[in-house]
Amino acid sequence: MVYFVGLVGLLLILTAEARVGISSESSFCTESRECLLYDLVCKNDDYEVRHYDSVKWVSTDEECYFMDKATYTAFRRLFKYITGSNKAGVNIDMTAPVTVKIEEKKKMWASSVFTISFLLPSDYQMIHPQPTDDKVYFTETPDMKVYVRSYGGWMMSLTSSVNSMLLKRQLDKVQATYNKDYHYAVGYDSPMKILNRHNEVWYMVEGEPVCPTSS
Repeated sequence: MVYFVGLVGLLLILTAEARVGISSESSFCTESRECLLYDLVCKNDDYEVRHYDSVKWVSTDEECYFMDKATYTAFRRLFKYITGSNKAGVNIDMTAPVTVKIEEKKKMWASSVFTISFLLPSDYQMIHPQPTDDKVYFTETPDMKVYVRSYGGWMMSLTSSVNSMLLKRQLDKVQATYNKDYHYAVGYDSPMKILNRHNEVWYMVEGEPVCPTSS
């Protein structure tokens, strides 16, 4: 029985490390030790389809008119959590990417709730210290496939909006089905990095992914 329990524990650890892995396995995770890894399902000139295993994040919400201000405030709140503002008083390594969940049906000149999340490192995927700030909580993304559009430069309200629009246009063109209630703005780089920045837009696949060789 003890052997069985130990084996189950080992499998859980291995599974966590398989989902959150060493950044050298990714070409655009250059500033953190660990990164969210994925399996490439298919790819064309306009977007790619990826498969992600279920992973845990530390998250916070911020209501604001613009993503830029919400991200700034929420990032600082989450950064305090990983730098010791948790009930265990431990420092937690920064990972990549940082995601921003954005509501699709935002009305003009109306505020929106943005959910900003840091990926928890593999050592903290199963057990994580509780936050001291009641605005910080944990989330878990499901096993999922996503449509991804990548772009460089800075992830801001304007660039994120333009790239989400371009991705939706391509997906609608090939009659792909996807969740239209929200999407993710995804950033991999710290504010200090100037060159070779990498950002993404994600839409959740619904049904079978569509990925023609050309669109």
